[in-house]
Amino acid sequence: MVTTTTLKVAVLGAQGVGKTALVRQFLYNEFSEAPCAPTKTRRLYLPAVVINGHVHDLQILDCPPIAAFPVNTLQEWADVCCRGLRSVHAYILVYDICCFDSFEYVKTIRQQILETRVIGTSEAPILVVGNKRDLQRGRVIPRWNVSNLVKKTWKCGYIECSAKYNWHVLMLFSELLKSAGCPRCKHLHTAIRFQGALRRNRCALM
Repeated sequence: MVTTTTLKVAVLGAQGVGKTALVRQFLYNEFSEAPCAPTKTRRLYLPAVVINGHVHDLQILDCPPIAAFPVNTLQEWADVCCRGLRSVHAYILVYDICCFDSFEYVKTIRQQILETRVIGTSEAPILVVGNKRDLQRGRVIPRWNVSNLVKKTWKCGYIECSAKYNWHVLMLFSELLKSAGCPRCKHLHTAIRFQGALRRNRCALM
């Protein structure tokens, strides 16, 4: 018998870091070389992932840059871009390894998430992602420095990806499921962990 669970995920980051590119690479195995228009509205993707006969429905919130993480429900619903952020099961905070300001944005949003102290939300795992690894020569902060800070001080997961070349994108979402408490993901190799994404082509613009 196939069982189903639902995992709500929010993808946050500064403008131009490649949030949408990572999501679309994971869902549709595609990357556009054309300049991408900035995300101005919240997008909700509803894919599913099959892991050893167990279906995980994902609700992926791809959010435009927000000025601040909502501190209460009133603020959350007053800004359409923030709706649902305080009740997700996990956060993906994306920065551009070639842009120092984008990492500072991640630092700020992470601290604000922790300060909200919403039941469940403050304990939701946070995965920090350094995107654009294909532009490694333009890196502004040494990888070891970031990894050490994120893993040892912040106690968060850290991974670097390239949405352009689909490098570590699958690993990103497998680590996400693992950190969110998926019992079937803890001891399996990445290639085995994901048997396939059911690309339902469902995307709601909010």
